[in-house]
Order: sequence, then structure tokens, then C-alpha cells
Amino acid sequence: MNETIQHRLTRPVDSRLDHVRGGTPKDADSVLVIYNDYLCPYCRRLKAITDRLREDLGNRVAFVYRHFPNERSHPGARKIAAAVEAAAKQGKFWEMHDAMFERDPPLTDAFVDETAARLGLDMPRFHHDAKDLRTIHHVDRDIADGKASGVSATPTIFVDDLRYDGPWDFYSMLETLQQPVGARVGRTARAFANLPSSAGLVLLLAAVAALICANTGVATFYTHFVTAQFDIGFKGADLSMSVADWCSEGLLAIFFLIIGLEIRREMSGGSLTDPRAAAAPVLAAVGGTIVPALIYLALNRGGTAPGWSAPSDTGIVFTLGLLAVFGARASPGLKVFVATYGVADDILSIVILAVFYPHGFHLEWFAASAAMAAGLYGFNRARIYAAWPYVALAIGLWLTLHLAGVSGALSGVALAAFLPTRPAPSAAPLLAQAANALTELEHAERDLVEAGADRKSLRQQPIWAWASRNLSAAAARLISPAESVERSMAPWSTYVVLPLFAFTAGGVTLAANLAAPHAGDVILGVVLGLALGKPIGIVGATWLATKARIAVGPSDASWQALLGAALLCGIGDPLSMLLADQAFVGTPYGAIAKVGILVGSVVAVGLGVVALLFAPPPATSVKA
Repeated sequence: MNETIQHRLTRPVDSRLDHVRGGTPKDADSVLVIYNDYLCPYCRRLKAITDRLREDLGNRVAFVYRHFPNERSHPGARKIAAAVEAAAKQGKFWEMHDAMFERDPPLTDAFVDETAARLGLDMPRFHHDAKDLRTIHHVDRDIADGKASGVSATPTIFVDDLRYDGPWDFYSMLETLQQPVGARVGRTARAFANLPSSAGLVLLLAAVAALICANTGVATFYTHFVTAQFDIGFKGADLSMSVADWCSEGLLAIFFLIIGLEIRREMSGGSLTDPRAAAAPVLAAVGGTIVPALIYLALNRGGTAPGWSAPSDTGIVFTLGLLAVFGARASPGLKVFVATYGVADDILSIVILAVFYPHGFHLEWFAASAAMAAGLYGFNRARIYAAWPYVALAIGLWLTLHLAGVSGALSGVALAAFLPTRPAPSAAPLLAQAANALTELEHAERDLVEAGADRKSLRQQPIWAWASRNLSAAAARLISPAESVERSMAPWSTYVVLPLFAFTAGGVTLAANLAAPHAGDVILGVVLGLALGKPIGIVGATWLATKARIAVGPSDASWQALLGAALLCGIGDPLSMLLADQAFVGTPYGAIAKVGILVGSVVAVGLGVVALLFAPPPATSVKA
């Protein structure tokens, strides 16, 4: 769901199919792929830059050309692409390619024929090949591959299989292709982030590290770290919490902010625009909380009964990571359903913590929290687009919730609900503003060169500051405060906040006292709650809601795929561990319940993978 992930090249470069210049894809330091249109004016400007890069870098970079003619904007572009491919059949691709860019449009049939004849091509064969279905197929294949890779306009650039969305000027691209240490580290990080399961993998590694630390010789140091007090203010103040508490209540607010923004986007213009579609995962979360609790309570009475909350939470990042591995079998609608379920499920878990395990509820601070939330709502209604007033009130909301005895992490949900969006702007005025600024810069640069001055002195001219402000304003208008916050904070949430939370809350001591009375009942109750209660509650609630016509499930997923996803929702996470700790404070049953969470999660993964492997492709509907 996170749209900050960069597009990847779906079809790898192949020297037998692609047109390559410079180094070979196998031996070059970098591979630059450009989707081009011979009639696109921006492609013509970029070619001057790539030619200069090729002169400077030589065989260190492989330059690859692929067709992406835009007939709607440039009528005749597809025909010219086919003509260049026809020249390629006689070994003259690059000569014809360069010739098409050397002359400004229109590129008439007479010009194309004249160029082919000048290059010494066999003209009857050239005319035949230009209309041959195999030539047309080559162009169409490039277009299809481009669309699959996220190409929507020309030119679009890919560097080492990742779409390049940076500046097109010579020095920016040179720095990218030369791969200094910073660029190489950044590219490696982006490549890892593009892995479908990268978020789940990072979280898993953090959880495994916590398990190792809690059960080896470094357990003392690990315990000292997670229980160490971190104070804001003075010793003994209300903001004196352990490192683990800061991660579970403080940093987790960022996670709730990001996931809340993603769900809000789906509700405003995605698969959750229908209120019944949004209701289904919420009702599924209720079912996925109640049924595991009932199963646990059926097996546990008396002193072990408080553990009913342990199987209530879902490790949604793990679940979404596994769903991503299944590709088409886990349809987009199913992933959105599960993500929305995860938000509702996590909110329910936070509510359980606040209501059933309160640390002294203070009504006066809760009233202050309501005032902060009202302030956020007021800012939204007043269409205040600056982000800092919202952030300031969100910090106040976190603080007042914490002082009220409720988890401050809920402040992230409130901020996500009230950060303002903006109506989509008309493209024409922004295009005029940007084009005007760049045109004036170009004229000023030309004047400097003609006067014999160094073009670098353009930065000192007043026109530079004016153009920069206008370009920044035009770019900023495309992004609302909500989108800006999401883009900037999403990587921190995925690769810092959640791993820290997993590391500080996932240190389960496996040396649990399994000889304690009813220890087996606790483990069995948690395992069955996660591996059996979760899918029954999720699928059952969704089925009942669709039959009652109060909700609709994901229309592009089969019931079996939904069952597989529901089984994967039986994966526990550090919040589950926290619930277990809160349920059994000062008793050995907290560690026993955590063992049950680990076992139940493994069983849920196994069953979920099997169900999804045998699920039919997304064709049948879950709608009533």
C-alpha cells in the first residue's frame, strides 16, 4: 500500500532483444535504460545529456534504448519507432536513432525514407520490415514492459533496474552513474525497500535478535537496556518511562499515523470508498478479537483467565509481508482488506490495554485529550495546510493521553484522521508556472554565456532565487500535508520504529516455568486462539456481514484466499507480547503465554501458506 516504493524494471536488459550502447550490461558498472519517444521534445533535450554522459563514462555504463511512443500526444510516433526498428534489422539502429533526434519534428515519411537511403539501407526490405508484424511486436513489447514498470510518460529513466526520479541535469545524473559511496548505499537501500517482504524481514530479524538476546549470555545486558529509564523532564516525572515503554507507546504512534494515512487514502479514492467495503475489515477485526478470547476462556478459568487478551493482536507487518510474497494470489483488494483489518485490530488492542490494564485513569487529562483532538479537527475545518500546528497538537494529544492513563500511541490515529488533504490542482497553471521559471532561467543562462561570463554565476543572479521559489511552489502544490508527512515518515516507521518496537518488546524468555499449574492450558488457549480463533472470527464476521448486506468483502479475492489471509492474521507480534505481560504481571504465566504466541504464530503461518498455495486465482467474489 505504501506508494513511496520505487518502481522496478520488470523485464531485465537482454542484449539479444534490447539496443545497447556503451558498455555491455554484464560488464558495465551501471545500466541506464531510457523509454523514449522520437517526437517527444523532452526526450530530445535529455539525449544531449545522455550523449555527454556517454562521452564521459564510456564503457563504464551500458545505455539501453526502449520504445514508448505516445500516439495521443505525438501522432505518428509509433510509425517512426517501427521505422527505426526496421533499420535495426539491417544493423543501422543507432545511426537511424541519432538521425531521428537530429531533426526537429515533424519527421515526415519523405525524411525517414531519405535518411534510410542515406544510410545505405535496402529500401524495399526497409519498407517491408517497417510494416512487418514482428517489428510492430517489438515496439508493442517495449510499450507493454514500460507500462508494467510504471512508465507513464517520456522520457522515463531506470538506473540499475530502479526508476530514476531525480534531476535530469548532467551533474546529477553523472553522480548517480559514477556510484559514489553515498549513491551506492542509497541505491542498495532502495533496492532492498523494493523487495515485497522487506518490511516483514526487518521486523522478523529484530524479533529474532530480541529472542536471542533474551535467552543467551547477553540477557542481563538486554534486560538492562529495555528496562532502563529514559526521562524527559526531571527524575520521577510522569514522562519517566523505560526504553521499552517509549518504543511501545511513543514510537508506535508513528506507525499508527502511517497506517492510518494509508487507510484514509483508500477510503477517499481507493478500494474502501464504499462504506460497506470499509465496514467489512472493521467487523472482521471485532470477530478476530472476540473469537480467540472465547476459545482461550473456554480452556482457562480462575488465575489464568486474564490471558484472554494475548491472542487478540495480529502482527500485521508480518502478515502483509507474507501476502506480498504470493503475488497475484493475494489480490490488491485482499491486501487492502488485511491492512485495514490490521489498523482496526491494533486499535482494539490499544483499547484493551487502556481499558483492561489501565495505569490509573485520570478524567481531567482525558478531557484535555478531547480538547486537543477538537483542535486538530478545527485546524482541518479551517483548511490550515501548514504541518507544524497539527504536529504540535498531536504531541499535546500524546502527552495528555499518556497522563490520562491511555496509550499515547492512539494520537497517531487522530493525527492521520485530521491532517488535511487538498483538491487535485489543475495541471495547466502549474505547468505554466514551472515552464515560465525554467524558460527565464534558460534565457538568463544564454545571456551569461553570450556575455562571456561563467554560467555558474547564474546562482548569484536574482532570477535564480525567483525561479527556485516558483518551482518549489508548483511542486509543493502537488503534495498535501497528509501526503508529505506520509512520504517523509513511512520509511522511518517501517525500518526504524517497528524494528525497535519488536526488539524491545519481543524478548521472550523461553525458559518459562512450564510446570506451573495449568501452563498447558494457557499455551493451548493462546495457540488455538491465534491459529484457529483468528480465521474463524475474521472469515465468520465477514461472511455474516456480507449475508446481512451491511458490508462487502474484497471483490477480487476468493473465499479460500480470504481464509489464507485470515490464517496469516494469526501471527502474533510484540504488541501481543505486551498484552501477555500486562495480563500476568508478577506471575510466571506471562512467559508461558509468550511461548504460546510463538507456537501459535508458526502454526498460523504454516496453515495460511498452504491455504494460499491452493487458492484459485483472484476471480471469484466475496461480495454478497
